[in-house]
Amino acid sequence: MTTADDRRSRRAASRRERRAERAVLASFGVTALAGVALLVLYAFGGETQLEGILLAGCLGGLGVGIVVWAQELMSNDVRIEERHSLASSPEEQAAFEDAMVDEEGFTRRRALQLGLLGALGGLAAALAIPVLSLGPAPGRSLFRTAWRQGSRVVGPDNQPVRPESIPIDGVLTVFPEGNVGSGDSQTLLIHVGADRLQLQGQAAQWAPEGFVAYSKVCTHAGCPVGLYRAVQGSLICPCHQSTFDVLRGAVPTFGPAARPLPQLPISIVDGVFVAQGDFPEPVGPSFWNVHSGGADGE
Repeated sequence: MTTADDRRSRRAASRRERRAERAVLASFGVTALAGVALLVLYAFGGETQLEGILLAGCLGGLGVGIVVWAQELMSNDVRIEERHSLASSPEEQAAFEDAMVDEEGFTRRRALQLGLLGALGGLAAALAIPVLSLGPAPGRSLFRTAWRQGSRVVGPDNQPVRPESIPIDGVLTVFPEGNVGSGDSQTLLIHVGADRLQLQGQAAQWAPEGFVAYSKVCTHAGCPVGLYRAVQGSLICPCHQSTFDVLRGAVPTFGPAARPLPQLPISIVDGVFVAQGDFPEPVGPSFWNVHSGGADGE
């Protein structure tokens, strides 16, 4: 027989469950809204402080919702079965099945399931930001510059460079025509004299009349190599003092750089310098695991 106290107890338990359900749904709603807001904020430029607050709300809301669900809506009853009988009666089996459904806490609470899915969707939106921050894949762009076969060599004024415009021991920063200012294509054209160069094989063919061209981007950290000591025939990077031997294929002789400056294949056509193609190897820092035997191509 159900007493008044039992009815009041059940009503109180029912009210407590409804409050817990509302708290779980509110927590999951905070997670979903914070995640979507974080993604929108990132799409419009982002703000570090606000992004941190939204991420904390996203993760915190999900955590609070799960904890309240587990503590208030899952069955925590301790059930003891006497060992006098191993077989269960049909009534006991039905009671056990009801208890398992209650223990799972999902089948009877469709709204909470939907709230959890919404929260997970908001969390997924928040977690998408690091992926979007990676940007597009570089592909082969790190292995190519703007130099092409037939590209005319021009100075900072975008005018073709002629041999007579660079005296012995003269140095000029040059670019492929139409790409003046290109960072990865900037090249040092140096007139060292044919009698001083000690290049071998194909590298010697790329240095007509004692002119040789090397990438200006240091192979250590990417700084511009702009200091030329004509007496020693060496190029020096001002950032970390990496030194390259211009006469022997710009091999490093001092400092942290471990790879020669790539040599640009050039020739003289109709009185102006013309590139025979792009650099034979990537320019700049050697983070792409390039193994080179030197600028002579051997």
